[in-house]
Amino acid sequence: MIKRIAFQGEPGAYSHEACVASRPDHEALPCNTFEEVIDAVREGRADLAMLPVENSTYGRVADIHRLLPESGLHIVDEAFVRVRIALMALPGMTLDRIDHVRAHLVLIPQARSFLKRHGIRGEAAADSAGAAAELAQHRTPGQGVLASDLAAQIYGLDVLARNIEDHGHNTTRFLVMAPEPDMRRRGSHGMVTTFVFQVRNIPAALYKAMGGFATNGVNMTKLESYMVGGNFTATQFYADIEGHPDDPNVKLALDELGYFTTRLHILGTYPASDSRG
Repeated sequence: MIKRIAFQGEPGAYSHEACVASRPDHEALPCNTFEEVIDAVREGRADLAMLPVENSTYGRVADIHRLLPESGLHIVDEAFVRVRIALMALPGMTLDRIDHVRAHLVLIPQARSFLKRHGIRGEAAADSAGAAAELAQHRTPGQGVLASDLAAQIYGLDVLARNIEDHGHNTTRFLVMAPEPDMRRRGSHGMVTTFVFQVRNIPAALYKAMGGFATNGVNMTKLESYMVGGNFTATQFYADIEGHPDDPNVKLALDELGYFTTRLHILGTYPASDSRG
């Protein structure tokens, strides 16, 4: 049977690129929204979900932290994709004939220097890969698109310039999620455990909750807070730590955390990517 991995966006999106790089043996299934990606796995139409959680330039991906704990899915892997921007156009077009490009709103500023140097104006599109599909369909003269190399391949466009982003650090982190957890120790760079928790409504609860990680030598690589249920007093925290729940020091730290929380939910334990750092 063909295995499938669901992602949000049009074919050729950077999420699609993450699927191809991380799970080349899976068929990529495009979905319109993050909720549809999750539903595709829960309903059995896909085996895995590829969901972006953060970007090195723009920070946390909106709504993801709210969706993950309620998804019923488990994190089994992580993937990092460098956002490499290619300028593509219809076959036969040359760079000097491009007067405007379309791309997702966040992509255009990342290529500002290149566009200014060549006198090309940017127009916002709902989706960069979708803009590539529209160009291939409508064949608008003088128009280019900023998207991934994969999008150019899919829609039969010529790449006129590659790696035109102003900065070389823009990277998106994705989580691969499955219906069942995978607690096996694997990978060559250690394990990562991700969980969410809510602290009890007592003075210095967060400080006390974090104490167990410090005293047990557990490295916490991420801690973010967000409101739940529209309640200003109900704050939920999302955390990544290095280690496996069965590690003695991690077990002690999580046990201590439990004393100061009203909810603790492990979202997954998975191998650290070699792209970390």
